[in-house]
Amino acid sequence: MAAPAVSPSVTLANGRQMPIFGLGTWKSKPGEVYTAVKSAILDSGYRHIDCAWIYQNQDEVGKALTEVISSGAVKREELFITSKIWNTFHSFDKVAENLQETLKQLQLDYVDLLLIHWPFGYKEGEGPFPKNKDDSTATSDVDYLDTWRGLELAHSQGLAKSIGVSNFNSEQVARVLENAKVKPVVNQFESNPYLIQKELIEFCRQRDVAVTAYSPLGSPDRPWAKPGDPQLMDEPKLVEVAKRLNKSVAQVLIRYQIQRGVIVIPKSVTPSRIKSNAQVFDFELSSEDVAIIESFNRGDRACGMESVTGHKYFPFSIPY
Repeated sequence: MAAPAVSPSVTLANGRQMPIFGLGTWKSKPGEVYTAVKSAILDSGYRHIDCAWIYQNQDEVGKALTEVISSGAVKREELFITSKIWNTFHSFDKVAENLQETLKQLQLDYVDLLLIHWPFGYKEGEGPFPKNKDDSTATSDVDYLDTWRGLELAHSQGLAKSIGVSNFNSEQVARVLENAKVKPVVNQFESNPYLIQKELIEFCRQRDVAVTAYSPLGSPDRPWAKPGDPQLMDEPKLVEVAKRLNKSVAQVLIRYQIQRGVIVIPKSVTPSRIKSNAQVFDFELSSEDVAIIESFNRGDRACGMESVTGHKYFPFSIPY
C-alpha cells in the first residue's frame, strides 16, 4: 500500500480540495521522473503532482500514475494532477489539441487543474520554441482571453476539474476575472525568499484565487544559471535557521510557503530528498525566523523570460 497522504488541503474557490504540498516535475529528466513520481506517492505520501506539456516528461509521469493506480495503492480521485497549456497552443482551438495530447501522455481522463502556462503566446505550428530569422523568439498576439475560453470549454466537458493561470501579473489576473464565465481558482508563479511576491499573493487572496509557488528553493538547477549566481540554499542565515530547528534549508523554505497559506511544489528526483521535503508539518517558524527569511527579498527571478520582454502580454513589466 501507498504511504498515507502527508499534506493538508486548501479549499479552492470552486469548493474543490487541492493539497497544499506537491511534487514539481520541471527539469526532471527522462528516466528519473518515473521513479520520482512512484516514490513520492508510494513511499512519501504525496498526492499532488505538478506537470506541464512543455516539461516533455508527461509520458513517464503517466506511466507512474497508471502503475500506482492500477496496483490499487491509491485511487485516481485521491490524486491531484495539474498540467498547463503551452505558449504555442494559445488559439482557442489549439487548447483542446494540447490538452488531448497531455491527457494521452498522462494516461488520464481528466486533470484536476489546468493552467495557462504563460500569458503570452508563441507562433503556432513550428515546434515548442519557434524562432525568427534573427534567432529571436517568434511570438503571437493571441489574446490570453481566447486561451481562457479554451480552458472554460475543457472545464465544461469535464476534462479539467478546475482551471487557472500561471505567471500572470495582477492586471492580467483582474482582466481574466472580469471576463471569465468560469473564474480562475489558482495563479501559479515563482516565489522564494529572493522573490517573496507579497503584493501579488495578497492581490490574489483578496479575489479568492489560490497561489501556488514554483521554484520555492530558488531553482538551483535552472539550465541558464551562471557561475557566481547567488545560491539561496547556501545563504548562511538560512543555514543557521535550519540548524537551530534541526531541519534542512529546503524544509525551512517549504515550510515558509505553507505557513503563509501558499501551495508549494518543490522538485526533486532523489527519493531521500522527496521524503525529506514532505517532512514539513511537524514544526513552526517563529516570527523571527520569518523575518530572517524575508530579509533576502530583492526581486530576483530564476525564471524571467527575458527573450519576450517586448511582448504586450509580458507579465513582469509592472511591479506585481
